Amino acid sequence: MATTVLLLVGSNLFMTYAWYGHLKDLKGKPVLVAILASWGVAFLEYCLQVPANRIGYRHFSLAQLKVIQEVVTMCVFAAFAVVYMKQPVRLDFLWAGLCLAAGAFFMFRGMATPG
Repeated sequence: MATTVLLLVGSNLFMTYAWYGHLKDLKGKPVLVAILASWGVAFLEYCLQVPANRIGYRHFSLAQLKVIQEVVTMCVFAAFAVVYMKQPVRLDFLWAGLCLAAGAFFMFRGMATPG
């Protein structure tokens, strides 16, 4: 199960960069260059995301996998926005995180605990 989360974190690092990194790194380049570069990065994202979902589907429902992915996405995006894109930390990150945590709670509350 940890493998799924770790692969999704790596996948989301690539995805977030593919979606937003060009705004910083390729801002002076033609949009076609940004598109092609993003496609290349997205390929790496899929190389991690597809195995993550295949492995995770052995342990989680489809809806649970989606919630895990969304929580990971917001965590990775918040770190990326602050560290890489130098965006200010905003209280909205906390509120969005709490909403996602509530969603995760409702999605997993009936799941049996190991042991």
